[in-house]
Amino acid sequence: MEFQLQQQADKKHAFVYEQEGERLAEITWQQKGQVMVMDHTYVSDKLRGQGVAKKLLDHAAAYAREQGNKMEAVCSYVVAAFEKSDAYNDVKQ
Repeated sequence: MEFQLQQQADKKHAFVYEQEGERLAEITWQQKGQVMVMDHTYVSDKLRGQGVAKKLLDHAAAYAREQGNKMEAVCSYVVAAFEKSDAYNDVKQ
């Protein structure tokens, strides 16, 4: 599964997964300085139960590390993931 980085608007970014032109998963954020404000996670019913949301978050966290960014959890999925796992402590805002 390959995620594509997209700039959706000024300072609005996403990692998306599309298949045959259909968007099946995405995680989006607003870039505010060195902070990625994680505001939305979506996974299609076609992919539910396969850990895709976690893969998206892991991909975004790796990107944050590469860029020297922190992540602020606004999206309910990201909030819950940050609370459940210490794996993101280095990028948490």
